[in-house]
Amino acid sequence: MNDPGPDAADRDREAPAVAPEENRSAEFPELGCYGLAGPATDPHALLEEARAAEELSLGTLFLSERFNTKEAFTLAAAAGAVTTGLRICTAATNHNTRHPLVTAAGAVTLHRLTRGRYSLGLGRGFDALFDAIGLPRITSAQIRDAVDIYRRLWRGETVLGHDGPAGRYPLLQLDPAYEENIPVTLTAIGPATLRLAGEIADSVVLHTFFTDETTAHAVHTIRTAAEAAGRDPAAVRIWSVLAVVDESQGESARLRKLAGRLGTYLQGYGEILVRVNGWDQRVLDGFRAHPLVTGAGGALDAVADPETLAAIEELLPAEWLAASATGTAADCADRIADQFRAGADGVILHGNTPSELAPVLAAWREHRRNGGAAGRTDPRRSDR
Repeated sequence: MNDPGPDAADRDREAPAVAPEENRSAEFPELGCYGLAGPATDPHALLEEARAAEELSLGTLFLSERFNTKEAFTLAAAAGAVTTGLRICTAATNHNTRHPLVTAAGAVTLHRLTRGRYSLGLGRGFDALFDAIGLPRITSAQIRDAVDIYRRLWRGETVLGHDGPAGRYPLLQLDPAYEENIPVTLTAIGPATLRLAGEIADSVVLHTFFTDETTAHAVHTIRTAAEAAGRDPAAVRIWSVLAVVDESQGESARLRKLAGRLGTYLQGYGEILVRVNGWDQRVLDGFRAHPLVTGAGGALDAVADPETLAAIEELLPAEWLAASATGTAADCADRIADQFRAGADGVILHGNTPSELAPVLAAWREHRRNGGAAGRTDPRRSDR
């Protein structure tokens, strides 16, 4: 273990307190967006996106992880360094890609760097990817165990002789002086992960292209599990993820962000989306067997041209694509409101740079001014 030096504990005790939630000035704390949404090769673009998200007064910037130029902790640090009020959440990384000390220390570093604006977001990941790169598949028991380890380390505990689902570790320790309250976010699609999220997470991120009925069912599952675990169900913040593309972005963007994005999800892990939404598995099978898909040569949202995407759209049922926000900016604002009516506490406007969201945010401002839903604002939520 690295020697922190004789005065490290004193320096940590003197670290400035995290910024209180009531000092935040975001106009839209109930809305978020992803940084570097989709395929990205230039991580430097995140700096401007983070600044733009804050200038547009969005509440939270979410960061997904890919094993290329989208390493989650690096991106979170960059976004935190160029903003002052925007909340930052990894949604998601995986517990099995880093030693628990590395993950726990990274979260503390980001927590203090951002003065309390950071949330560690974890997910189950995808079995096929882990099989290919030689990592163990993730189970609910492993996530539960890993989160418990992190929280113990953040409380300054020394973990000795740990032997559990997350692994065997003779000695785990960060600093006995730590007393860090770092929110944990869990991304969830299937019922087992939704229940786990209700039992252990501070907030939950759902998945793009959930129908409103699926979102409502997911919310019920999470809150029921939280109550059964002896937790306050209302204290778990639930984020819906809504694919958004208003008409000002043009037809090419609509095809890529809707048909291309949904098609890409169906390529990779369509079974679970079809199952939770109650869609027809036979349609998925036919879609995957179509020559346009088998011959794509990669993720559809990254490699397909507009003509191909238009043909891909014809393969997808209209009701599948309707689990999104399209049309005028006002139409998109109405679909945002639908997410709150389904029980979500926040909505992640997915698939756009912050600047692309400006027309929809203006429409949402007007929607709220006219008495529309603006999300719940329970002060008990630690990730606000």
